Amino acid sequence: MYFLSISLYQEEFISFLLRFGFLPKLAEFIQSAVYLAGLLLIAWIVYTIVRKIIRSVVRKIVLRSKTMWDDMLYKKRVFSRLAHIFPTLILYYGAVILKLEIIEQIVRHGSMIYLIIQMYLLLSSVLDVVNDVFIQLPYGKDLNIKSYLQIVKIFAAVFGIIIIYGMLFKREISDILTGLTAMAAVLLLIFKDSILGFTASIQLSANKMVNTGDWITVPKYKADGTVTDINLTTVTVQNWDKTISSLPIYSLVSDSFVNWKGMEESGGRRIKRHINIDTSSIRFCTDSDLERFKKFDLISDYINTKQEEIEKENQKQGLKNVALYRQTNIGVFRRYLESYLKSHPCISNSMTFLVRQLQSTADGLPIEIYVFSNRQEWAVYESIQSDIFDHIFAVLPEFGLQVYQNLSGNDLNKLKSN
Repeated sequence: MYFLSISLYQEEFISFLLRFGFLPKLAEFIQSAVYLAGLLLIAWIVYTIVRKIIRSVVRKIVLRSKTMWDDMLYKKRVFSRLAHIFPTLILYYGAVILKLEIIEQIVRHGSMIYLIIQMYLLLSSVLDVVNDVFIQLPYGKDLNIKSYLQIVKIFAAVFGIIIIYGMLFKREISDILTGLTAMAAVLLLIFKDSILGFTASIQLSANKMVNTGDWITVPKYKADGTVTDINLTTVTVQNWDKTISSLPIYSLVSDSFVNWKGMEESGGRRIKRHINIDTSSIRFCTDSDLERFKKFDLISDYINTKQEEIEKENQKQGLKNVALYRQTNIGVFRRYLESYLKSHPCISNSMTFLVRQLQSTADGLPIEIYVFSNRQEWAVYESIQSDIFDHIFAVLPEFGLQVYQNLSGNDLNKLKSN
């Protein structure tokens, strides 16, 4: 009855146009144009009403809700995408009232294509919400599902394109899939980066090699900073100089990189630096030297204890002034550094702690400090490290030691004047 009444109205409208002298084809075209305008008007009215409902009613409900997922749905425009579906369905099913078949097919195909695009955008927004909600979970920081969701988006986009192609060219989906199978080699080349990225993302997630927020260093790409995004094909790193580096995700599997997450979780940051001591300044301590060193609170007990041990050993062996049983200024200095660093409030005593000699070279004898700062912030860490070595350079002359350095222009001028 519904389609019969529509048909009667169409015939009456065409008869009305024919009475005014319009040709039959032109009358059919005008009738279809008027009905199409009416359909578009109805679709626009429905869209306006639904959009206002979403902006007023749905927004109030979302703001009053205590859950976070509905807020994300609103921000990602999931509800706004739904507003496009209803008027599109009106156009698709209402195209039956159009007299000309070509206009009906154009409206149907156009509305179906628009509907497929909106459904894909709706799915994409929902997947973005899933990713955002997953990140907020306790275990979400250790797993990256964004790459997997992007695979779903790619498959959805390809499936939508296949449906549109089959609809426009009147081809069966099975025939299109058969053709795509024959083009598998070409598709592998087109989606090479996506396939490699998907494989790499599985390895990165399974082995927990890198996550968003980690500090990584990739020497090959000169990237050194915080990971801000991991997607199907690239890893985005914001370097410390505020530049942005985009790396192929599979490069983190095929090439080497450093992840500083372990350092951040350990609660300490390594200080590994040495100074070169001029070997000509190394000597045995005299009695006056030992008396002067006792004025340092950090090593006064050590000087007394060590000197007693040496005197007892000398008496036991019947030795006097033998090099093996005398203290050296470099040895006392190393002991002073150990005591100084152990008493430093910003140095961890629970982690690796070394003050050691390295192999002497043509540049002198390296004394290396290998300790961990209990502050990890870059600026604070550098300040602690600088303060320590400021103190070391200033206290060296107290032990009769000198830092080795090559001749400078000032040294040459002094030699020339002499």
